[in-house]
Amino acid sequence: MSSEPEPGTLRPGGRTARVRAAVLDAAGDVLAEQGFDRLDLADIARRADVGKTTVYRRWGSPTGLVADLLAQMARESLPRTATGSLRGDLSANALLVRKTLADARQGPLFRAVIAAATCDARTADALRQFYEVRVAEWAPAVEEAVARGELPAGTDAAEVVRAVSAPLYYRLLTTGSAPTGADADRAVAAAVAAAEAGVYASAPVT
Repeated sequence: MSSEPEPGTLRPGGRTARVRAAVLDAAGDVLAEQGFDRLDLADIARRADVGKTTVYRRWGSPTGLVADLLAQMARESLPRTATGSLRGDLSANALLVRKTLADARQGPLFRAVIAAATCDARTADALRQFYEVRVAEWAPAVEEAVARGELPAGTDAAEVVRAVSAPLYYRLLTTGSAPTGADADRAVAAAVAAAEAGVYASAPVT
C-alpha cells in the first residue's frame, strides 16, 4: 500500500500555505454559493488566482479538495468550552453548532457537503472524519459528568454529543431554516434528560 498522503493534506508553510489557503477558501465559496456539483478545479484555480496545474496536481479531483477543506475546518474549529457542568458544556456545544449552521456561508457549505456525501464515498469519508474530530473534542464534557456522578457509569459520551447536534442538523436539512437558540436549548434538554435516565449507558455487566 502506498504511503503517499492524500492530495492537499500536507501542512506546508510559506507560499505553498498561502496557495492552499486561497484554494480552500475559493472551494468553500463555490460550495456555499452553488453546491458540490458546480465544484470545478479549473474554476477554483481561477478564483484563487492559482495555476490550474498546481490545483490539479495537489488535489486531483473535487472530492480531494472537499476532503482537505473539511480537514482544515476541523483543525480550525473552536475548542471545547468547559463550564464545569454537563448542561453548561452541552449548551456551549449546541450554540456553536447553531451559530455555524446559521452562518450565511457555513450553513450552505455544510448542506452542500452533506448532499454530496450521500452519493460520493470519498466525500462521505471526509465528512465522517470531520465529525469524529468534533465529537472527540466534546466527548470529555460527558466523561467528566460521569466522573462527577451526574450521569450513570458506562454512558457513551460520543452518543450524547451526537444527540445534541443531530436535531439541529435535521432542522437545517428538512426545513431549510437554520436552527434557533430555542432549538439548541431543546436539543440540550432532551440529550441531558436521556443521558441522566441511562438511555446512553451500556447494559450493566452481570
